[in-house]
Amino acid sequence: MVMNGENPANGDRSASAPAADSGSDSGSGDGPAPVGLRERKKRLTYQAVSDAAIRMFLERGFDKVSVAEVAAAADISKPTLFRYFPAKEDLVLHRFADHEDEAARVVTARAPDETPLDALRRHFLDGLDRRDPVTGLCDAPQVLAFLRLLYGTPSLVARLHAYQGRSEAALARALGGALSGRLAAGQIIAVLRILALENWRRIDAGESADRVYAGAVQAAEEAFVQLRTGLEPQSQPGD
Repeated sequence: MVMNGENPANGDRSASAPAADSGSDSGSGDGPAPVGLRERKKRLTYQAVSDAAIRMFLERGFDKVSVAEVAAAADISKPTLFRYFPAKEDLVLHRFADHEDEAARVVTARAPDETPLDALRRHFLDGLDRRDPVTGLCDAPQVLAFLRLLYGTPSLVARLHAYQGRSEAALARALGGALSGRLAAGQIIAVLRILALENWRRIDAGESADRVYAGAVQAAEEAFVQLRTGLEPQSQPGD
């Protein structure tokens, strides 16, 4: 969810993906193609501009910092900034870019004998164990400051819904794209969002991540059981 922005093109579909340079860094093999110099430079620019913006937003508040001020601090022009970030809110939500299709990637990369729901459950529980900020279970001061900025700014919350909508669409495609897949994706993304938000709310209220961990695992297990079994009450023995 947070603290990474290695895939700037995912931040907003209206921004075209920077093309990798086909020069001296190109190669062949079974792994991913090496990232070209031009691509690396663009990624560094994305990160530097976003970092400068977030520092200013944390110091003064999102609504009190203009795009022109961010551009000046990053030593680029305002039109150039908008070529990287189509909206002011994307300067913050850029950090979600790598996670936009994360659920879809987990489903696509799962083992042949693993169901999509089991893969997503495993991945979320592993994230809790690692205190991954995307699960909400992270009490690092910089993460808490970022999330307070995010959830305390209505325009950022509204923009976040667009990111989550794209996460849902990507997962639906990974699940086959039919109506059943779209329904499942909507439920799954909603569950992951609610679990992460509940974890963050407890930590924001003063609990440590270690203290919240056991309850977060239990809540996740119960949530995935509910996803698996549906919303109807389960029959009890003797019914």
